[in-house]
Order: sequence, then C-alpha cells, then structure tokens
Amino acid sequence: MSALMGLAKIVTRLLAFVGRELVEVRRRPGALASLVFGPFLVMAIFGLGYNGYKKPLPTLIVIPASSGLPSDVEVYRNVAGPGLEIVDVVQDASSANARLESGEVEVVAIAPENAKATFESGKQSTIEVRVDLADPVQAAYAGLMADQFANAVNREIIRRAAEEGQTKAAQNGLPNADTVPPEVIAAPTHAELVNIAPVVPSVIGFFGPAVLALILQHMAVTLIALSVVRDRTSGVIEVFRVSPVSAWEVVAGKILGFAFLCAAIALVSLLLLIFGLGVPMLGSPAVLAGVVALLIIASLGLGLLISIVSDSERQAVQLSLLVLLASVFFSGFVLPISEFTAPVRAGAYLIPVTNGIGLIQDVMLRGEIREPWQAMLLAAIGLVLLLACWLLLRRNMTRA
Repeated sequence: MSALMGLAKIVTRLLAFVGRELVEVRRRPGALASLVFGPFLVMAIFGLGYNGYKKPLPTLIVIPASSGLPSDVEVYRNVAGPGLEIVDVVQDASSANARLESGEVEVVAIAPENAKATFESGKQSTIEVRVDLADPVQAAYAGLMADQFANAVNREIIRRAAEEGQTKAAQNGLPNADTVPPEVIAAPTHAELVNIAPVVPSVIGFFGPAVLALILQHMAVTLIALSVVRDRTSGVIEVFRVSPVSAWEVVAGKILGFAFLCAAIALVSLLLLIFGLGVPMLGSPAVLAGVVALLIIASLGLGLLISIVSDSERQAVQLSLLVLLASVFFSGFVLPISEFTAPVRAGAYLIPVTNGIGLIQDVMLRGEIREPWQAMLLAAIGLVLLLACWLLLRRNMTRA
C-alpha cells in the first residue's frame, strides 16, 4: 500500500510539472501560433520563391578577327548549355573586360587568335575564361560551366572539321565517306541521367523535413532552457530543495511537459507539410514518430544542459543561438556532411539535428532508414544528456 502511495505521489508531481508548463504556454497563444504556423509560412514562401535552379551566368564571348572561328552569337548559344547565357559576341577584349568589371556580365570567354590555324597544325589552343566573383561557390560554379563550354566548343570544332573532311573525301570519289555523321564523330557518346530514388521531390519537398528538424531542435532547446533558468532566478529551484521533489522528478517533469508540447507542434507541422505543401510521405508513420521523439528528447536534453550551465536568461538565449548557428552550418542543412573533414564530421554528428535531418528525410522521402546507426546515436545522445543533467541538477539541489 505504501509503495502505491509513493508511486501516486510521484505521478502527481510529474503531472504538476506537465500542467505548469502547459499553462505557461496557454497564457501566450500568439507565441504558440507562431511556433506552429511560422515555420510553415516561411517554407511556403521559400517554395514559391525558389525553384532550385541556378540562374545562368551572363557571358560575353570574345572572338578575335584572326581566330577563324564563327562570330554568330546563335552558334555559341546553341553549344553553351543552360549554365551560361551568351549575351553577345565581340572582337575587342578590352571592352569585354570593362563590361565584366562593371558587373554587366559575370563571365568573359576569350577565344585564342588563329585558333583554326593552330588546330590544323596539330596544336592545342586555350580559351581564357575571366570572372569577377567574390563568392567562392559561384566562382567554382563558373569554372565548371566554363569547362562545359570549352568541351562544347571543342565538339563544334571537331564536327566542323569532320564535315569538311567528309566533303573533301566525297569530292575525291571515296566511297562511304559520309557514313558516320559529323555530330557522331564529334561526340560519340552522351550521358543520360537515371535517378533510382523512390521519389524526386521538389525543392520544398526536400528541404521541408530538414526545416522541421531544425525548428524542433531550436524550439525544444530554447523553451526548456528559458524555463529552467527562469525557475532558478525566481527562486523556484530553492523551493524544490526543501520539498519532497527529487532531481530526477524535476528532469522528468520538464522533459515530459515540453515533449508533449513539441510533439503536438511536430504533428501539426507534419500535417501541414504533407497535405499543405505536398511533401512526400513514403515511410511508416510509426517509424517517423519514433524518430521525431528521439530528436525531441535529445534536443530537450541539450536545452536542459544549457539551462544548468547558464546563470541568466540572456546567457541561455546566447547559447541557444550558438547551437542554432552550429546546426545550420554543420547539420547538413546548408552543406553536405560529406564535404567536411573527418574530425568536423564526427563532431557534427553529435548535434541532435544532424541525425534528425538524415533520419526524417530517409523516412519521408525513401520510405526506410538507410543508416540505422544514426537512430542509435540519437538515442545515445539523448540518454547521455539527460543523465548529465540529472547529475548536475541533483548536485545543485542537494540539501544543506
């Protein structure tokens, strides 16, 4: 009987924590609405305003009069590909450089002089490509487009040479001189992309799950961190020290209260993503719920740790923003994890949202979890954080 009474008291205290946190949220319905509909509105605007394709780079072609290459702009527009927008073909390199420096164009491709004679003599010519881009990503993209343009020009030169050779051979009476078309001689093969992914989502379909994971972590970290810091600065923790409440009950009560709130927001957000924005859902809802639960618990543990080491709400907010900044850069949200060095990559996987993004995208867009170790790592992160928070809070609440 005494054991049942003790269990009932523990449950009552835990429910008191849950009710207290929920009442605090109910007092600010505007904040709750912004937590639910704010990310959805941002993602909707993002999906409407971004199509996932890079804008073609305005390009100027310089063809010297002595190069022997065609000067018709349509010739180069046909071979440039979608990455370069051929604005004009000029002969003067200095005027082209002036337009590049003024920002009118972003790429200037300068053909070599006597290019045709150099080719006929068996030597290689150089196409100089000039850019004025401070963004390293844009500069690398421009270099890639320049390589593709050079390859396209090479194919066109080979095609024209093959066409002239076939014409001369036919005039000399050689049989079957034009059996193989010049286009095939210039480009014997071509690439055809075959994507075996279960679904190819839109831009918002791909980034939607990642945004959801990032929002859930930041919301969980910030809410529980501010709540615990507020309790400590207002003297509530001192009341807990002289009450029958133990440290693990405080941790469990805070986790349960905010986990319920985050889970409700996650459910509404997922419904908005799937039925409002058309994000694919190929996996099991139960598996997705488990992944979201692991992410929420690990994020709440991280926020609880921040609250314990912070001495004011300002410091808790600053640390939460640092976690958000690190999450944006190192979680795979902006840059793929594989592009980082091994030590940085290992550290990135210690951030809960890094594993959350990969797992949620796998469940929703592939229908299965390709890397089960990420789920186990996320569970381990949550367990270690909660254990550390319990030990630290127990030390702080030790009765004199």
